[in-house]
This record gives sequence, structure tokens and C-alpha cells, in this order.
Amino acid sequence: MNKESSLFAFGQSSQPLLLILDRREDPITPLLNQWTYQAMVHELLTINNNRELSEVVLSAEQDTFYAKNIFMNYGEIGSNIKQLMDQFQAKAKSHQKIDSIADMKNFVEAYPQFKKLSGNVTKHVTVVGELSSLVNKYHLLDVSEVEQEISSQNDHSSHLQSIKKLLNNDKIRSTDAAKLVMLYALRYQNHSNNDLTGLIELLKKRGQSDLFNVENAVKITKRFIKGLSGVDNVYTQHKPLLHETLEDLVKGRLKDQLYPFIGNHSSNGRPQDIIIFIIGGATYDESLTVHSFNKNYPTFNILLGGTTIHNSTSFLEEVEQAMKNQPRRHTRSIRNIRFE
Repeated sequence: MNKESSLFAFGQSSQPLLLILDRREDPITPLLNQWTYQAMVHELLTINNNRELSEVVLSAEQDTFYAKNIFMNYGEIGSNIKQLMDQFQAKAKSHQKIDSIADMKNFVEAYPQFKKLSGNVTKHVTVVGELSSLVNKYHLLDVSEVEQEISSQNDHSSHLQSIKKLLNNDKIRSTDAAKLVMLYALRYQNHSNNDLTGLIELLKKRGQSDLFNVENAVKITKRFIKGLSGVDNVYTQHKPLLHETLEDLVKGRLKDQLYPFIGNHSSNGRPQDIIIFIIGGATYDESLTVHSFNKNYPTFNILLGGTTIHNSTSFLEEVEQAMKNQPRRHTRSIRNIRFE
């Protein structure tokens, strides 16, 4: 930042604050199924350089519908897709009759916009249709509801029975089954009736590899699973730890002993320009958190970066490789999405 100061000039005389965080502080967020458009695409279809589904381009700079719906939830996306289709159908109907040279001229003048709208309709109907198919195929609404309950509330008996029920459902993906057990291990590692061993046995009966043993599972982390109350949407109860960290940061409440600093800033100061960088990777859920803070605190300018953008698959790969004490391998078969 000192050597390339021009890259970090935000139009103000004050120096931006760089806050470096560790992914291990919040292993919960990357394990959860996501329900906003960009995050769902990355979780279920996998984004790589802005492309998915045989090189479909999803670019907020070139696609106004995508730009408006990046942070919209699953229900809102469906409604907005319907509106986009209605707009396209009205546009198509208006060009069905060309009775004069003037009509032809008007059509030619309007055609580039019509063609662009047609492409957007086809693209987003295809993407959302694929997302909907996967949500239904793998019972992700049921999975996500249990994930959110575990990460946000404390009800051991109910959560244990819910997880067992899902583990016995052969429609549930093995990845989702493993994530549910991991969340259980993180939440209830010290519970007197902990049944992690029994859940791992159920995983083995599903034919899954022994991704983690009991001892390692409860050592992943012991921190930062907090209950929330007053939340209406059962699929969005969890908030990333970054939300709490940013709340403390913008209100000048970060503790120096937890967030030691160098340079002219103390962690309890209130710099207007903030760069968050997460060692071990950020998520699109955390991107939504930053977006919300920039919207709710317009005097602040918060940017998010990380060593990678995780979905649960990439995060589980890193957990597995860390447990094997081996370098991460990058040779996996995925469908790609390119962002520009």
C-alpha cells in the first residue's frame, strides 16, 4: 500500500485502513447453502472468471438485469425473471406487424435493444431454471433450513433428529450431508448428549469417505456461532462474523488486543475507507454483508478481497487438504462461470 499508494487513493487525504482477517475465524459461512443470485450461481454452478453453463457470461457491467439482481434472494429472482419475460413478450408483440417502410425503419432502429433483451431473457431463464432444478433435485430448501437453524439457534435434540432424517434421505447430496455433520460438530461439540460418532457412522453408511474423524471434526473451531432472534426468513438467519466485525469497526469498538495494528490507525478509530482482506478466502455472503454496510453507512467506503472466492466445495477441499497436511490440488472438474 505504501509503494503503490496511487492504487489506494480514494479521493480523500486520509489513509485507508486495511483489516486482515483469517478464514478460520468463521468456518460456518462457507458451509451454508446460499440464496442470493450471485452466491447461488457460485455455489450450485460454480463461477470462474465470470462464466457458467458452457461459457455464459454474467457481467454486472454489461447486463443490467444481473446488476440489479446480484444480491436479490431466490424468491425475488423468480418474480423479476417473470417481469423480464413479460417485457420481452410485449416487445416481441409490438414488432409482429410491419406494414410500411416506416414500420421497418422503426424495427431496425429498435432491433439492437430487442436482440439484447432477447439474449438476457434466454440467459437468465436458463440459469434460474438450472438453479431451480438443482434446488428441487437435492432438497436444498430442507437442507438449508436445518443449516440455518443449527448455525443460529440452540436446540440439540431437534437439530440432531433433523440431521438424522436428512442423512437417511438418499436424495440429499453427500456434500450437504457432510456439511450438516460439520455444523453439528461445531455447534454441539461440548454438549453432554453429543452424538457426533453416530452421525459419522450414518455418513459412512451412505458410502462417504472418512473426510474427518471425530477428534479433528471438533477441533476445526470453537468460536463464533451465535444465536440470532427476530429473524423472519428461515433461510437467511445466519449472518457472517464479518457483519459483527464491521459493526464494531464503523462504531469504533474493535479491541486492540484482538485486532493489533501498525501505522497511524488504531483498531478503534473510524477511517472512512476500509479494505477487508480475508486470508483463506472470502464468500459471496460476505460480499452481500459489505454491500449492505456500504448502503446503510454511506459515509464509509468498504471494499472486500480475499485469497479466493469460496463456495462450499472449494472450502471443503481446503479443509480436507489441511487435514492431510498436503498442498491444495487444483485439478477438479467443474462447470465454469466467467465474471468480467
